[in-house]
Amino acid sequence: MTGAPLLSVVVPVYREAGNIAPFLARLESTLDGAGIRYEIIFALDPSPDTTEAEIRAAIARNSAIRLLLFSRRFGQPPATLAGLAAAVGDFAVVIDVDLQDPPELIPLMLARATEGADVVYARRRSRAGETIIKRMIAAVGYSLIARFAEVPIPPNTGDFRVLSRRVITHVLSLRETHGFLRGLVALVGFSQAEVLYDRAPRFAGRGHYNRLTGSIRIGLNGLVSFSNRPLQILWLIGFGLMAGALCMALAARVGFGSPGAAVMVHVGLVGLQFTGLGLIGEYIGRIYDEVKGRPPYIIAERVNFDQPPKGGAGGEKNEA
Repeated sequence: MTGAPLLSVVVPVYREAGNIAPFLARLESTLDGAGIRYEIIFALDPSPDTTEAEIRAAIARNSAIRLLLFSRRFGQPPATLAGLAAAVGDFAVVIDVDLQDPPELIPLMLARATEGADVVYARRRSRAGETIIKRMIAAVGYSLIARFAEVPIPPNTGDFRVLSRRVITHVLSLRETHGFLRGLVALVGFSQAEVLYDRAPRFAGRGHYNRLTGSIRIGLNGLVSFSNRPLQILWLIGFGLMAGALCMALAARVGFGSPGAAVMVHVGLVGLQFTGLGLIGEYIGRIYDEVKGRPPYIIAERVNFDQPPKGGAGGEKNEA
């Protein structure tokens, strides 16, 4: 066991007090049962509930659990990147705490990684517990990203994936503000493999990182951060509508068309202009964020990072 690879489990959390204990029960049982050396890193946005207390209680009994506490709420993508930056494992797995992504899948994913894949991502075969509207938004978002993104981002996947040490190093070196992990991992390349699974409903509570608006925002990040095709398409649509409006206006002037039709085309052009300004604003906003160079997160406290991992030599549980 002393020569076994070390796995860092990165868990971004916010207001998840009801899920910490059930998640750890399944995760620790799975990792211990598979004989995996591991550390568990909770990356916590300060929460108004007892999430922090639950994590600290878990640290008291298991030396392999760590806590990154941020100075304020920064959001899930920065929390994930902070956890990866703190990880010391040969491999890291990113997983949500709500048990929609099963910890029992981790040994299989790690096995695929140790066989040679630098990235092993979990692809959702089904999505239980999600509303029809959210599923529709996900389907449209993945379709647009697959069609327009400059790098191949696998559909029906989240951040649940195992990454090798060299992938982690290259992802962290990119220093991109918005931190769309799926796109960043695809961007750095290397060999990738997939594992299929059925996504379960949340164990407890409701999501605070992945609400409906959050899903839209994540999809927009994936599209805008990895493609400029929307700008090109907008230009082509604008040119076509402008040409159509001019033709209809000319036809109405010489008596071969309806003035009302020309007015409607002009109204459509105005709507397109506002849509275009909003889309351009998304790109400019990202440029502005990158130019400012602000840190994506600020760590207020690092807890238990001086303790050894669990599994193999020196990985015993603490006494409560």
